[in-house]
Amino acid sequence: MRTGHQNGTRIDDRIDNRLDTRRADGVPMRPLACERCAAEVLVRKSSWQQTSVQWTARATAACAERDAADGTSGTGGTTGGTEGAFEGCRSLRDTIREAALRGRIEVVDPAGPGPGPGPGHRA
Repeated sequence: MRTGHQNGTRIDDRIDNRLDTRRADGVPMRPLACERCAAEVLVRKSSWQQTSVQWTARATAACAERDAADGTSGTGGTTGGTEGAFEGCRSLRDTIREAALRGRIEVVDPAGPGPGPGPGHRA
């Protein structure tokens, strides 16, 4: 961590934005549990076409689809050198979409073409 002064502010007193779930518009990420496996992630629905998901180690280990894709037993690891190949959880996408439709999570910018495509849409 650097020390010193920049524009009258001590550099080491600034907020670490990597740990800050607020956005410039003030809408934070919200916890949401998958309806299939109860893996709890942080979610922010910026628009019907854009969704941010932050996975925790616990959610990664709990995700049934990730576990099946990785060929593991809930450890969050991978086999066969395919680390990073998991492209998303359909169950979680469906949970997020339903939560947005029912108003359980906010759609920050709801303007546009509406709720978007059905369950095959990658949120």
